Amino acid sequence: TMAGFTGGDVYQEEFDPKAFLEYFNFGTNALGDECVIFALKHFCSLKGDTLIDIGTGPTIHQLLSACECFENIITSEYVDRNRQELEMWLKKEPGAFDWSPVVKYVCELEGNRDKWAEKEAKLRKAIKQVLKCDVHKSNPVDPVVLPQADCLISVECFEASCADLDAYRAALKNVSSLLKLGGHLVLCGDLGCSFYMVGTKRFSCLVLREEFLREAKAFRGPHSILRTRAHCNPDTSLQNRYSPYPVWGEGILFNFFCIF
Repeated sequence: TMAGFTGGDVYQEEFDPKAFLEYFNFGTNALGDECVIFALKHFCSLKGDTLIDIGTGPTIHQLLSACECFENIITSEYVDRNRQELEMWLKKEPGAFDWSPVVKYVCELEGNRDKWAEKEAKLRKAIKQVLKCDVHKSNPVDPVVLPQADCLISVECFEASCADLDAYRAALKNVSSLLKLGGHLVLCGDLGCSFYMVGTKRFSCLVLREEFLREAKAFRGPHSILRTRAHCNPDTSLQNRYSPYPVWGEGILFNFFCIF
């Protein structure tokens, strides 16, 4: 219900970026890898001059291919500790998350696995700002005023921050103000999930259906493409470890989506 939906104050107090990044220990769990690989393969096609990432979290995987085509990348995130975690990686501080396995995979997708160190350096140079973001504001990065971007991307942000479909539509309208006319809005997330876990903490997730994404006014037009991939793992023992994904029947169903 809307009343029980996780609010921003809970995120500030309880969201642990270190625990969340356990999902991105690439090569150590098939479930996390499935989602990451799906996103990375779609993000390889992005091009432009300026890109804004909405709801970056403490992650950089979604930006690894973009740094080859975008000279200016702006990250934005609501939770203070997530921005601090991202800054740690940007500054190569001790204790920063090791993204090298994911970076190597992206370089392999791009045909140059040995250039992973150069890729990390290129992304650090391309990321120009790490901003506070609230998708419920008409200007999500207020008080900063940004030039409109060629591309906006967002991974699993809106369903985690919007309690209902009307709020989802309103948030999309707000972030679209940051986008140039004719620019691209790329969304990636999960279908059918009602919550996800970060360590022992449970966070709400707006249940999205493919019908809503196809019919929503924001996605209409000749350049709106919805791509989905479903993966089912019958090992229900994984439910406790990876409970963001709902059990349907005897298995865990993953249904990832990406919209261009």
